Amino acid sequence: MLFVVLTCAAWSGEEAVSTPAVSFNKDIAPLVFKNCSSCHHSGEVAPFPLLNFEDVSKHGKQIARVTQKRAMPPWKAEPGYGEFHDARRLTDEQIALIQKWVDAGMPEGLAADLPPAPVYKDGWQLGEPDQVLKMPEAYTVPAEGKDVYRCFVLPIDCPEDKYVSAVEFRPSNRKVVHHALFFLDNTGAARRKDEADPGPGYTSFGGIGILPTGGLGGWAPGAFPRALPDGIVRQVKKGSELVLQLHLHPTGKPEQEQSMIGLYFSKKPVEKILASIPLRSRAIDIPPGEKAYKVKAEFTTPIDVQIVGITPHAHLICKEMKGKAYLPDGTMKPLIWIKDWDFNWQDQYLYQTPMKIPAGTRLELDFTYDNSSENVRNPNSPPKRVTYGEQTADEMAILFLQVIGENQRELPKLRQAMVQQALKGVLGGGVKKK
Repeated sequence: MLFVVLTCAAWSGEEAVSTPAVSFNKDIAPLVFKNCSSCHHSGEVAPFPLLNFEDVSKHGKQIARVTQKRAMPPWKAEPGYGEFHDARRLTDEQIALIQKWVDAGMPEGLAADLPPAPVYKDGWQLGEPDQVLKMPEAYTVPAEGKDVYRCFVLPIDCPEDKYVSAVEFRPSNRKVVHHALFFLDNTGAARRKDEADPGPGYTSFGGIGILPTGGLGGWAPGAFPRALPDGIVRQVKKGSELVLQLHLHPTGKPEQEQSMIGLYFSKKPVEKILASIPLRSRAIDIPPGEKAYKVKAEFTTPIDVQIVGITPHAHLICKEMKGKAYLPDGTMKPLIWIKDWDFNWQDQYLYQTPMKIPAGTRLELDFTYDNSSENVRNPNSPPKRVTYGEQTADEMAILFLQVIGENQRELPKLRQAMVQQALKGVLGGGVKKK
């Protein structure tokens, strides 16, 4: 006996429509629009756009490959070690879904399933700034050669202390700007370095070559400006200048960059000033061939604080870093964990909810370095001894913790404790382990 199974569509005389198990419109577009398009659109740093089916399917196999390797999207913080704003990390299931879509022939799917594509407006994203700082003249990035780390000193009209609630960075040529960091100096030291170096700005790798007197954060491709919570501000001390450090990369032809920074001053009563704890170690002396050299530093906060954000920093041969907080009752709170540090993808991480840390908490960093020939990021072949320093071939170990005091009147006690720790060599020198 022959059984014939007919679909409802066949019974009605309509042509059956086959819906793919996985499609761009339903499954892949939401992932791309959220995690990729902010860098992959016209005028941004990425080499091609990813804004529609044609864009993504053209690069589908490449996208599957780089997401499998977790090379893209560029997000280094491990899940479960701090919940951060603007995370661009795909889950294992999402990565597998992209591969499944590619293996299925990259079907487009039903038009009704396609979410709206993101729209990127020109101009200031947070509205017109209260003050705009601009590089006095454009800097020419050479066509070829190594990446450039250049600092530019931008005057601020600051006859008295000011309080900043948001900062927005606008590069003039996004193709060449890899990332930017914003420091403050009211000593004139940066200005003197600028004047001593021919051409716009001065060269400095790692840090800015001086001890800054404050900071206003930074920018990386794909990041959107975000205002601090109401009442929380960054202080710009009287007489300060902004030191803009740019990481620039050649494109194959000479390019010019003349960045602008918009400052938004607090319109509400100042309740708490953002302070920074530079948890760091200078005790770095890595022999050639050492594959797992460990550096540790710690600091015990004498007051109750809330950690708003965290910024890790190291150079080329760092492999892994962890930040932890040990509360007085012995509880450990994870701050951040980066398993595969990459100097080219530094970021500043802002917690979705500020982390409350009571007085007596021990803040701890653990960094691991690979100075072997097996480390593909090792700039030396054969490997050479690496010590602490500002230069490309040197290393660093720093966690900048952006904090607010529960009681602002106790902030001087925090600053005094940091100075004392630095003099003892714990904050400034650290503890080295092998």
